[in-house]
Amino acid sequence: MLHQDDLKWIAKTSTELNTVLHQIARYADLAKRQKGDPNYIDQLSQQVEIATQAAQALLHRVMSMILENTSGKIPSPRVPTATSSAPGAALAAEEVPSEARGPRITPEIPILNPEGARELVLIVDDEPEIAEFASTILAEEGYKVIIARDGFEALKIFQQIHREIGLIILDFFLPVMDGDAVFEELKAINPGVDVVLSSGFAEQNKIGAMLAQGLRGFIPKPYTREKLLGQVRSTLDAPRRPVR
Repeated sequence: MLHQDDLKWIAKTSTELNTVLHQIARYADLAKRQKGDPNYIDQLSQQVEIATQAAQALLHRVMSMILENTSGKIPSPRVPTATSSAPGAALAAEEVPSEARGPRITPEIPILNPEGARELVLIVDDEPEIAEFASTILAEEGYKVIIARDGFEALKIFQQIHREIGLIILDFFLPVMDGDAVFEELKAINPGVDVVLSSGFAEQNKIGAMLAQGLRGFIPKPYTREKLLGQVRSTLDAPRRPVR
């Protein structure tokens, strides 16, 4: 007999595994289009590792329940401890044998004002002056801030700690992967992600498409301290849109 906790965990992990598999297919297609660009290959490798861990956890849990039922023991309710905030977070460390687990991707993520009382904001901008300007202002106002210099760095960070990030300020023109493509990948990881686009120039049809997909706002460059703080606070305080 399966406990309710077991059923919920299996359903949650299966859903997350399915999401990761879709991401693997997308990154494989992007890597093919970009003729094996190492950035896309790196993203693909990370997703494969997450999918492998999730599959191992599912197999281990199901087999444990089968063995317990076969031996006549009634499995006790278990609440897994998440080992990652990215898709696949439901798998528990104790569920997967240590020899079966691959190395976890745990890069050091520099956080400006880590003890700040306000939300964590991720700034994605390849212009150092603008990134420093925005991060300094937000830190002075009590926000915790992380800076990513391109879309791939932003995705790596978001995969690690997306549940802790309150808002992303995303530049439209970035190296290799523009803001609209980054936004699509962020949504694939967490459909409820809050993103504000920042740009001096951007195609209106692309901005319109992003707004239709859940973009929360737009800050035209160059922006002032008041404009930045006002947009950040109004976005964070606004009612969240239902995720479809």
